[in-house]
Amino acid sequence: MADLADLHELTALEQGDLIRRGELSPVELTEHYLARAEQLPADFVDGAFAHRDPEAARRRAFEVAAVGPVGDGVSPLAGVPTAIKDLNLTAGVPTRFGSPVFADHVPSVSDAITLAIEASGLVSLGKTSTPEFGSPCYTEPEGRPPAVTPWDTTRMAGGSSGGAAAGVAAGLVPVAHGSDGGGSIRIPAACCGLVGLKPTRGRISGFPLYGDPVGLSTSGSIARTVADAAALLDVLAGRRAGDPSWAPEPSSTFLEATRREPGRLRIACFEEPVIAEVDLHPEVRRAYDDTARLLGSLGHAVEGVPMPLPREAVGVFETCWAVLTALSTTNLDVDQREQLRPLTRWLGERGEAVSGPEFGLAIGQLRRHAAEALVALAPYDVVLTPTLATLPLPVGALRDDADPLADFEAQKRFTPFTSLWNVTGMPAISLPLHQSADGLPIGVMLAARPAQEATLLALSAQVEQALPWKDRRPPLW
Repeated sequence: MADLADLHELTALEQGDLIRRGELSPVELTEHYLARAEQLPADFVDGAFAHRDPEAARRRAFEVAAVGPVGDGVSPLAGVPTAIKDLNLTAGVPTRFGSPVFADHVPSVSDAITLAIEASGLVSLGKTSTPEFGSPCYTEPEGRPPAVTPWDTTRMAGGSSGGAAAGVAAGLVPVAHGSDGGGSIRIPAACCGLVGLKPTRGRISGFPLYGDPVGLSTSGSIARTVADAAALLDVLAGRRAGDPSWAPEPSSTFLEATRREPGRLRIACFEEPVIAEVDLHPEVRRAYDDTARLLGSLGHAVEGVPMPLPREAVGVFETCWAVLTALSTTNLDVDQREQLRPLTRWLGERGEAVSGPEFGLAIGQLRRHAAEALVALAPYDVVLTPTLATLPLPVGALRDDADPLADFEAQKRFTPFTSLWNVTGMPAISLPLHQSADGLPIGVMLAARPAQEATLLALSAQVEQALPWKDRRPPLW
Protein backbone atom coordinates (compact mmCIF):
# COMPACT_ATOMS: atom_id res chain seq x y z
CA MET A 1 0.00 0.00 0.00
CA ALA A 2 1.14 3.52 -0.73
CA ASP A 3 2.09 5.79 2.11
CA LEU A 4 -0.93 7.75 3.28
CA ALA A 5 0.89 10.96 2.36
CA ASP A 6 1.12 9.79 -1.27
CA LEU A 7 -2.42 8.54 -1.86
CA HIS A 8 -3.08 11.17 -4.51
CA GLU A 9 -0.30 9.58 -6.58
CA LEU A 10 -2.56 6.56 -7.13
CA THR A 11 -5.18 6.40 -9.85
CA ALA A 12 -8.83 6.53 -8.87
CA LEU A 13 -9.17 2.80 -9.60
CA GLU A 14 -6.11 1.99 -7.47
CA GLN A 15 -7.62 3.97 -4.61
CA GLY A 16 -10.95 2.17 -5.02
CA ASP A 17 -9.17 -1.19 -5.01
CA LEU A 18 -7.49 -0.40 -1.69
CA ILE A 19 -10.89 0.48 -0.24
CA ARG A 20 -12.47 -2.76 -1.49
CA ARG A 21 -9.67 -4.82 0.03
CA GLY A 22 -10.06 -3.07 3.37
CA GLU A 23 -6.56 -1.54 3.27
CA LEU A 24 -7.92 2.01 3.17
CA SER A 25 -11.15 3.60 4.33
CA PRO A 26 -13.16 6.27 2.50
CA VAL A 27 -12.72 8.41 5.60
CA GLU A 28 -8.91 8.23 5.45
CA LEU A 29 -8.93 8.96 1.73
CA THR A 30 -11.29 11.90 2.11
CA GLU A 31 -9.17 13.36 4.91
CA HIS A 32 -6.12 13.04 2.67
CA TYR A 33 -7.71 15.10 -0.07
CA LEU A 34 -9.11 17.67 2.34
CA ALA A 35 -5.62 18.12 3.78
CA ARG A 36 -4.12 18.37 0.31
CA ALA A 37 -6.45 21.26 -0.52
CA GLU A 38 -5.00 23.11 2.46
CA GLN A 39 -1.44 22.49 1.24
CA LEU A 40 -1.84 23.94 -2.26
CA PRO A 41 -2.04 27.70 -2.95
CA ALA A 42 -5.41 29.08 -1.87
CA ASP A 43 -5.97 30.96 -5.14
CA PHE A 44 -5.46 27.77 -7.12
CA VAL A 45 -7.88 25.79 -4.96
CA ASP A 46 -10.47 28.59 -5.05
CA GLY A 47 -10.10 28.72 -8.82
CA ALA A 48 -10.78 25.00 -9.05
CA PHE A 49 -13.68 24.86 -6.58
CA ALA A 50 -16.73 27.10 -6.57
CA HIS A 51 -17.83 25.56 -3.25
CA ARG A 52 -16.10 23.34 -0.71
CA ASP A 53 -17.69 21.80 2.38
CA PRO A 54 -15.20 19.63 4.27
CA GLU A 55 -17.69 18.68 6.99
CA ALA A 56 -20.27 17.49 4.47
CA ALA A 57 -17.55 15.47 2.72
CA ARG A 58 -16.55 13.87 6.02
CA ARG A 59 -20.17 12.95 6.78
CA ARG A 60 -20.54 11.42 3.34
CA ALA A 61 -17.30 9.44 3.74
CA PHE A 62 -18.50 8.03 7.07
CA GLU A 63 -21.81 7.02 5.44
CA VAL A 64 -20.03 5.22 2.62
CA ALA A 65 -17.63 3.53 5.01
CA ALA A 66 -20.53 2.34 7.17
CA VAL A 67 -22.21 0.64 4.22
CA GLY A 68 -19.03 -0.89 2.82
CA PRO A 69 -18.75 -2.79 -0.49
CA VAL A 70 -22.04 -4.47 -1.41
CA GLY A 71 -22.18 -7.20 -4.07
CA ASP A 72 -20.33 -7.72 -7.33
CA GLY A 73 -22.02 -4.77 -9.05
CA VAL A 74 -20.57 -2.10 -6.79
CA SER A 75 -18.62 0.59 -8.63
CA PRO A 76 -14.85 0.16 -8.45
CA LEU A 77 -14.81 3.86 -7.59
CA ALA A 78 -16.92 3.45 -4.45
CA GLY A 79 -15.43 5.47 -1.59
CA VAL A 80 -13.25 7.56 -3.91
CA PRO A 81 -13.47 11.37 -3.66
CA THR A 82 -14.72 13.39 -6.60
CA ALA A 83 -16.47 16.69 -7.30
CA ILE A 84 -19.54 17.90 -9.20
CA LYS A 85 -19.57 20.78 -11.66
CA ASP A 86 -21.28 23.98 -10.53
CA LEU A 87 -23.80 23.64 -13.37
CA ASN A 88 -25.33 20.48 -11.90
CA LEU A 89 -28.17 20.54 -9.39
CA THR A 90 -27.16 19.19 -5.99
CA ALA A 91 -29.87 19.22 -3.33
CA GLY A 92 -28.97 21.36 -0.34
CA VAL A 93 -25.65 22.47 -1.83
CA PRO A 94 -25.04 25.94 -3.34
CA THR A 95 -25.22 25.61 -7.12
CA ARG A 96 -24.52 28.97 -8.72
CA PHE A 97 -24.04 28.11 -12.43
CA GLY A 98 -20.89 30.24 -12.36
CA SER A 99 -22.94 33.43 -12.08
CA PRO A 100 -23.39 36.09 -9.38
CA VAL A 101 -27.07 36.16 -10.39
CA PHE A 102 -27.43 32.80 -8.61
CA ALA A 103 -25.12 33.55 -5.69
CA ASP A 104 -27.75 32.45 -3.17
CA HIS A 105 -29.21 29.53 -5.13
CA VAL A 106 -29.50 26.25 -3.24
CA PRO A 107 -31.56 23.65 -5.17
CA SER A 108 -34.00 21.34 -3.46
CA VAL A 109 -33.45 18.50 -5.94
CA SER A 110 -30.45 16.75 -7.46
CA ASP A 111 -30.01 15.96 -11.13
CA ALA A 112 -29.11 12.62 -12.72
CA ILE A 113 -25.38 13.26 -12.42
CA THR A 114 -25.45 13.99 -8.70
CA LEU A 115 -27.80 11.06 -8.06
CA ALA A 116 -25.57 8.66 -10.02
CA ILE A 117 -22.43 9.79 -8.20
CA GLU A 118 -24.13 9.39 -4.83
CA ALA A 119 -25.63 6.00 -5.71
CA SER A 120 -22.22 4.67 -6.72
CA GLY A 121 -20.65 5.53 -3.37
CA LEU A 122 -18.32 8.31 -4.50
CA VAL A 123 -17.63 11.13 -2.05
CA SER A 124 -18.13 14.64 -3.41
CA LEU A 125 -15.78 17.26 -1.95
CA GLY A 126 -17.76 20.15 -3.45
CA LYS A 127 -18.66 21.95 -6.66
CA THR A 128 -16.05 22.67 -9.32
CA SER A 129 -15.76 26.09 -10.89
CA THR A 130 -17.34 26.96 -14.24
CA PRO A 131 -17.79 30.19 -16.20
CA GLU A 132 -21.20 31.81 -16.30
CA PHE A 133 -23.76 29.20 -17.47
CA GLY A 134 -20.87 27.16 -18.88
CA SER A 135 -20.70 29.21 -22.04
CA PRO A 136 -17.04 30.29 -22.58
CA CYS A 137 -14.10 27.95 -23.20
CA TYR A 138 -12.20 29.58 -20.32
CA THR A 139 -13.10 29.53 -16.63
CA GLU A 140 -12.90 33.06 -15.23
CA PRO A 141 -16.09 33.52 -13.18
CA GLU A 142 -16.93 36.88 -11.66
CA GLY A 143 -15.65 37.48 -8.15
CA ARG A 144 -13.47 34.37 -8.00
CA PRO A 145 -9.93 33.42 -9.05
CA PRO A 146 -9.68 31.89 -12.52
CA ALA A 147 -9.19 28.16 -12.98
CA VAL A 148 -5.60 27.71 -14.16
CA THR A 149 -3.55 24.77 -15.37
CA PRO A 150 -1.09 23.45 -12.78
CA TRP A 151 1.48 23.11 -15.57
CA ASP A 152 1.78 26.92 -15.63
CA THR A 153 -0.48 28.82 -13.26
CA THR A 154 -0.34 31.96 -15.42
CA ARG A 155 -2.27 30.03 -18.09
CA MET A 156 -5.92 29.04 -18.31
CA ALA A 157 -7.32 25.66 -17.40
CA GLY A 158 -9.80 25.95 -20.27
CA GLY A 159 -13.54 25.67 -19.92
CA SER A 160 -16.19 25.29 -19.18
CA SER A 161 -15.16 22.36 -16.96
CA GLY A 162 -11.98 24.21 -16.06
CA GLY A 163 -12.38 23.83 -12.32
CA ALA A 164 -12.79 20.06 -12.61
CA ALA A 165 -9.73 19.74 -14.83
CA ALA A 166 -7.57 21.96 -12.62
CA GLY A 167 -8.61 19.92 -9.58
CA VAL A 168 -7.82 16.55 -11.14
CA ALA A 169 -4.55 17.73 -12.69
CA ALA A 170 -3.29 19.06 -9.35
CA GLY A 171 -4.34 16.01 -7.34
CA LEU A 172 -7.21 17.71 -5.48
CA VAL A 173 -9.51 14.88 -6.59
CA PRO A 174 -8.57 11.76 -8.57
CA VAL A 175 -11.44 11.98 -11.05
CA ALA A 176 -14.25 14.44 -11.75
CA HIS A 177 -17.40 14.97 -13.72
CA GLY A 178 -17.61 17.59 -16.45
CA SER A 179 -20.10 18.65 -19.10
CA ASP A 180 -19.54 19.39 -22.77
CA GLY A 181 -21.72 21.35 -25.21
CA GLY A 182 -18.97 22.49 -27.58
CA GLY A 183 -15.80 21.03 -26.11
CA SER A 184 -16.14 21.89 -22.43
CA ILE A 185 -14.65 18.59 -21.22
CA ARG A 186 -12.01 18.11 -23.92
CA ILE A 187 -10.73 21.71 -23.94
CA PRO A 188 -9.75 21.78 -20.24
CA ALA A 189 -8.45 18.23 -20.47
CA ALA A 190 -6.07 19.39 -23.21
CA CYS A 191 -5.03 22.46 -21.19
CA CYS A 192 -4.39 20.42 -18.05
CA GLY A 193 -2.78 17.28 -19.46
CA LEU A 194 -5.72 14.95 -18.78
CA VAL A 195 -8.09 12.50 -20.41
CA GLY A 196 -11.39 14.19 -21.27
CA LEU A 197 -14.23 11.95 -22.46
CA LYS A 198 -17.43 13.25 -24.06
CA PRO A 199 -19.77 10.27 -24.56
CA THR A 200 -22.26 9.78 -27.33
CA ARG A 201 -25.54 11.70 -27.42
CA GLY A 202 -28.12 10.09 -25.14
CA ARG A 203 -25.60 8.04 -23.16
CA ILE A 204 -26.18 10.08 -19.97
CA SER A 205 -29.53 11.39 -18.76
CA GLY A 206 -30.30 15.11 -18.64
CA PHE A 207 -32.90 14.59 -15.87
CA PRO A 208 -34.68 16.64 -14.59
CA LEU A 209 -34.08 19.86 -16.56
CA TYR A 210 -33.56 18.52 -20.09
CA GLY A 211 -32.38 22.03 -20.89
CA ASP A 212 -30.74 21.46 -24.29
CA PRO A 213 -33.32 21.01 -27.07
CA VAL A 214 -30.56 21.01 -29.69
CA GLY A 215 -28.76 17.96 -28.31
CA LEU A 216 -25.27 19.46 -28.15
CA SER A 217 -24.47 18.98 -24.48
CA THR A 218 -23.72 15.92 -22.40
CA SER A 219 -21.88 15.07 -19.21
CA GLY A 220 -18.70 13.00 -19.14
CA SER A 221 -15.40 12.19 -17.46
CA ILE A 222 -12.19 14.04 -16.63
CA ALA A 223 -9.39 11.80 -15.35
CA ARG A 224 -5.67 11.10 -15.40
CA THR A 225 -6.02 7.73 -17.16
CA VAL A 226 -8.29 6.20 -19.77
CA ALA A 227 -9.39 3.47 -17.34
CA ASP A 228 -10.40 6.02 -14.69
CA ALA A 229 -12.40 7.96 -17.28
CA ALA A 230 -14.14 4.76 -18.38
CA ALA A 231 -14.96 3.79 -14.79
CA LEU A 232 -16.57 7.18 -14.18
CA LEU A 233 -18.56 6.83 -17.41
CA ASP A 234 -19.88 3.54 -16.04
CA VAL A 235 -21.10 5.51 -13.01
CA LEU A 236 -22.74 8.30 -15.01
CA ALA A 237 -24.23 6.34 -17.93
CA GLY A 238 -27.81 5.16 -18.08
CA ARG A 239 -31.22 6.35 -19.14
CA ARG A 240 -34.20 7.44 -17.09
CA ALA A 241 -37.81 6.78 -18.00
CA GLY A 242 -38.46 10.35 -19.11
CA ASP A 243 -35.38 10.80 -21.31
CA PRO A 244 -36.24 12.01 -24.84
CA SER A 245 -33.44 9.92 -26.40
CA TRP A 246 -30.91 7.38 -25.28
CA ALA A 247 -27.96 5.37 -26.51
CA PRO A 248 -28.18 1.55 -26.72
CA GLU A 249 -26.98 -0.34 -23.69
CA PRO A 250 -23.36 -1.52 -23.98
CA SER A 251 -22.65 -5.25 -23.98
CA SER A 252 -20.23 -4.87 -21.06
CA THR A 253 -18.85 -2.12 -18.86
CA PHE A 254 -16.83 0.69 -20.38
CA LEU A 255 -14.01 -0.16 -18.01
CA GLU A 256 -13.85 -3.66 -19.50
CA ALA A 257 -13.51 -2.08 -22.95
CA THR A 258 -10.17 -0.55 -21.88
CA ARG A 259 -8.85 -4.06 -21.17
CA ARG A 260 -9.33 -5.51 -24.64
CA GLU A 261 -7.47 -5.05 -27.90
CA PRO A 262 -9.25 -2.76 -30.35
CA GLY A 263 -8.34 -4.84 -33.41
CA ARG A 264 -7.15 -3.25 -36.61
CA LEU A 265 -9.13 -0.05 -37.13
CA ARG A 266 -9.67 2.23 -40.07
CA ILE A 267 -8.85 5.74 -38.84
CA ALA A 268 -9.64 8.97 -40.69
CA CYS A 269 -7.67 12.11 -39.89
CA PHE A 270 -7.83 15.77 -40.78
CA GLU A 271 -6.20 18.93 -39.45
CA GLU A 272 -8.26 21.62 -41.16
CA PRO A 273 -9.95 23.74 -38.47
CA VAL A 274 -13.71 23.33 -38.52
CA ILE A 275 -15.27 26.53 -37.16
CA ALA A 276 -12.55 29.14 -37.72
CA GLU A 277 -9.78 29.93 -40.13
CA VAL A 278 -6.64 29.72 -38.04
CA ASP A 279 -3.10 28.38 -38.37
CA LEU A 280 -2.19 25.56 -36.03
CA HIS A 281 0.63 26.13 -33.57
CA PRO A 282 3.68 24.23 -34.92
CA GLU A 283 3.88 22.05 -31.81
CA VAL A 284 0.17 21.18 -32.07
CA ARG A 285 0.69 20.16 -35.69
CA ARG A 286 3.70 18.08 -34.69
CA ALA A 287 1.67 16.33 -31.97
CA TYR A 288 -1.07 15.56 -34.47
CA ASP A 289 1.42 14.19 -37.02
CA ASP A 290 3.21 12.13 -34.38
CA THR A 291 -0.10 10.63 -33.24
CA ALA A 292 -1.05 9.67 -36.78
CA ARG A 293 2.30 7.89 -37.13
CA LEU A 294 1.83 6.19 -33.76
CA LEU A 295 -1.59 4.88 -34.79
CA GLY A 296 -0.09 3.54 -37.98
CA SER A 297 2.72 1.84 -36.07
CA LEU A 298 0.08 0.11 -33.92
CA GLY A 299 -1.26 -1.54 -37.05
CA HIS A 300 -4.21 0.73 -37.85
CA ALA A 301 -4.98 2.03 -41.32
CA VAL A 302 -4.69 5.84 -41.11
CA GLU A 303 -6.13 7.87 -43.97
CA GLY A 304 -6.42 11.62 -44.53
CA VAL A 305 -9.92 12.88 -45.31
CA PRO A 306 -11.51 16.26 -46.06
CA MET A 307 -13.00 18.16 -43.14
CA PRO A 308 -16.58 16.80 -43.13
CA LEU A 309 -18.60 19.86 -42.06
CA PRO A 310 -19.31 22.70 -44.52
CA ARG A 311 -18.45 26.24 -43.47
CA GLU A 312 -22.10 27.31 -43.62
CA ALA A 313 -22.78 25.01 -40.66
CA VAL A 314 -20.81 27.38 -38.41
CA GLY A 315 -23.42 30.12 -38.52
CA VAL A 316 -26.19 27.61 -37.86
CA PHE A 317 -24.31 26.30 -34.83
CA GLU A 318 -23.83 29.84 -33.55
CA THR A 319 -27.57 30.52 -33.82
CA CYS A 320 -28.34 27.44 -31.76
CA TRP A 321 -25.61 28.30 -29.23
CA ALA A 322 -26.98 31.81 -28.79
CA VAL A 323 -30.52 30.52 -28.23
CA LEU A 324 -29.26 28.06 -25.63
CA THR A 325 -27.65 30.99 -23.80
CA ALA A 326 -30.91 32.91 -24.06
CA LEU A 327 -32.70 30.03 -22.34
CA SER A 328 -30.54 30.78 -19.28
CA THR A 329 -31.10 34.55 -19.35
CA THR A 330 -34.52 35.28 -20.80
CA ASN A 331 -36.43 35.15 -17.49
CA LEU A 332 -34.01 37.39 -15.59
CA ASP A 333 -35.17 40.83 -14.51
CA VAL A 334 -33.35 44.06 -15.35
CA ASP A 335 -31.24 44.08 -12.18
CA GLN A 336 -30.19 40.47 -12.72
CA ARG A 337 -29.24 41.13 -16.33
CA GLU A 338 -26.99 43.94 -15.18
CA GLN A 339 -25.02 41.37 -13.17
CA LEU A 340 -24.34 39.20 -16.21
CA ARG A 341 -20.98 39.19 -17.94
CA PRO A 342 -20.96 41.19 -21.20
CA LEU A 343 -20.40 38.00 -23.22
CA THR A 344 -23.41 36.27 -21.63
CA ARG A 345 -25.60 39.33 -22.13
CA TRP A 346 -24.51 39.68 -25.76
CA LEU A 347 -25.09 36.00 -26.55
CA GLY A 348 -28.43 36.00 -24.74
CA GLU A 349 -29.66 39.04 -26.61
CA ARG A 350 -28.51 37.52 -29.86
CA GLY A 351 -30.47 34.37 -29.02
CA GLU A 352 -33.59 36.29 -27.99
CA ALA A 353 -33.61 37.97 -31.41
CA VAL A 354 -34.06 34.56 -33.08
CA SER A 355 -37.73 33.76 -33.72
CA GLY A 356 -39.28 30.40 -32.92
CA PRO A 357 -39.49 29.36 -36.59
CA GLU A 358 -35.90 30.50 -37.18
CA PHE A 359 -34.73 28.39 -34.27
CA GLY A 360 -36.64 25.36 -35.52
CA LEU A 361 -35.15 25.78 -38.98
CA ALA A 362 -31.66 26.12 -37.47
CA ILE A 363 -32.04 22.87 -35.50
CA GLY A 364 -33.20 21.10 -38.65
CA GLN A 365 -30.33 22.49 -40.70
CA LEU A 366 -27.79 21.57 -38.04
CA ARG A 367 -29.12 18.01 -38.02
CA ARG A 368 -28.80 17.81 -41.80
CA HIS A 369 -25.21 19.02 -41.60
CA ALA A 370 -24.59 16.43 -38.88
CA ALA A 371 -26.09 13.72 -41.07
CA GLU A 372 -23.81 14.67 -43.97
CA ALA A 373 -20.76 14.47 -41.69
CA LEU A 374 -21.87 11.14 -40.24
CA VAL A 375 -22.33 9.69 -43.73
CA ALA A 376 -18.92 10.98 -44.85
CA LEU A 377 -17.22 9.43 -41.80
CA ALA A 378 -19.27 6.21 -41.71
CA PRO A 379 -16.55 4.09 -43.42
CA TYR A 380 -14.15 4.83 -40.56
CA ASP A 381 -14.05 3.41 -37.05
CA VAL A 382 -12.31 6.45 -35.53
CA VAL A 383 -11.35 10.01 -36.51
CA LEU A 384 -8.19 11.82 -35.38
CA THR A 385 -7.85 15.62 -35.09
CA PRO A 386 -6.00 18.05 -32.83
CA THR A 387 -7.96 19.06 -29.73
CA LEU A 388 -6.99 22.76 -29.74
CA ALA A 389 -5.32 25.02 -32.29
CA THR A 390 -2.62 26.20 -29.91
CA LEU A 391 -1.08 25.69 -26.47
CA PRO A 392 -2.89 26.74 -23.26
CA LEU A 393 -3.19 30.53 -23.37
CA PRO A 394 -2.47 33.07 -20.61
CA VAL A 395 -5.38 33.90 -18.31
CA GLY A 396 -7.41 36.69 -19.88
CA ALA A 397 -6.07 36.12 -23.40
CA LEU A 398 -9.52 35.31 -24.79
CA ARG A 399 -11.79 37.33 -22.53
CA ASP A 400 -12.81 40.73 -23.89
CA ASP A 401 -15.59 42.35 -21.89
CA ALA A 402 -15.38 45.50 -24.01
CA ASP A 403 -16.05 43.56 -27.22
CA PRO A 404 -18.02 40.32 -26.71
CA LEU A 405 -17.96 39.57 -30.44
CA ALA A 406 -14.15 39.66 -30.41
CA ASP A 407 -14.22 37.40 -27.33
CA PHE A 408 -16.47 34.91 -29.12
CA GLU A 409 -14.34 34.89 -32.28
CA ALA A 410 -11.15 34.40 -30.24
CA GLN A 411 -12.73 31.38 -28.55
CA LYS A 412 -13.53 29.88 -31.96
CA ARG A 413 -9.92 30.29 -33.08
CA PHE A 414 -8.69 28.60 -29.90
CA THR A 415 -11.12 25.66 -30.17
CA PRO A 416 -11.87 25.10 -33.86
CA PHE A 417 -12.24 21.29 -33.67
CA THR A 418 -14.19 20.26 -30.58
CA SER A 419 -17.75 21.36 -31.39
CA LEU A 420 -17.95 19.15 -34.51
CA TRP A 421 -18.51 16.11 -32.32
CA ASN A 422 -21.26 17.86 -30.34
CA VAL A 423 -23.01 18.54 -33.65
CA THR A 424 -22.75 14.92 -34.80
CA GLY A 425 -23.34 13.48 -31.32
CA MET A 426 -20.35 11.13 -31.71
CA PRO A 427 -18.28 10.17 -28.66
CA ALA A 428 -14.91 11.95 -28.51
CA ILE A 429 -11.91 11.92 -26.21
CA SER A 430 -8.89 14.18 -25.73
CA LEU A 431 -5.71 12.37 -24.79
CA PRO A 432 -2.62 14.09 -23.24
CA LEU A 433 -0.16 12.37 -25.53
CA HIS A 434 2.29 15.19 -26.01
CA GLN A 435 4.03 18.15 -24.38
CA SER A 436 5.54 21.32 -25.80
CA ALA A 437 9.24 22.07 -25.61
CA ASP A 438 8.63 24.07 -22.42
CA GLY A 439 6.48 21.38 -20.80
CA LEU A 440 2.92 22.49 -21.59
CA PRO A 441 0.40 19.72 -22.30
CA ILE A 442 -0.88 19.16 -25.84
CA GLY A 443 -4.00 17.09 -26.39
CA VAL A 444 -5.02 15.12 -29.45
CA MET A 445 -8.61 14.08 -30.10
CA LEU A 446 -10.20 10.85 -31.22
CA ALA A 447 -13.87 10.42 -32.12
CA ALA A 448 -15.79 7.22 -32.86
CA ARG A 449 -19.03 6.23 -34.52
CA PRO A 450 -22.20 6.97 -32.52
CA ALA A 451 -22.58 4.73 -29.46
CA GLN A 452 -19.14 3.18 -30.01
CA GLU A 453 -17.48 4.37 -26.81
CA ALA A 454 -16.13 0.84 -26.35
CA THR A 455 -14.08 1.09 -29.55
CA LEU A 456 -12.91 4.58 -28.62
CA LEU A 457 -11.84 3.48 -25.14
CA ALA A 458 -10.11 0.31 -26.36
CA LEU A 459 -8.06 2.33 -28.84
CA SER A 460 -7.33 5.06 -26.28
CA ALA A 461 -6.07 2.47 -23.80
CA GLN A 462 -3.85 0.95 -26.47
CA VAL A 463 -2.40 4.38 -27.26
CA GLU A 464 -1.88 5.08 -23.56
CA GLN A 465 0.01 1.82 -23.15
CA ALA A 466 2.21 2.66 -26.15
CA LEU A 467 3.00 6.20 -24.98
CA PRO A 468 2.18 6.43 -21.25
CA TRP A 469 1.54 9.76 -19.56
CA LYS A 470 0.28 8.75 -16.09
CA ASP A 471 3.51 9.51 -14.27
CA ARG A 472 3.95 13.04 -15.66
CA ARG A 473 3.50 15.56 -12.89
CA PRO A 474 2.85 19.30 -13.25
CA PRO A 475 5.08 21.71 -11.30
CA LEU A 476 2.27 22.42 -8.82
CA TRP A 477 1.92 18.72 -7.95
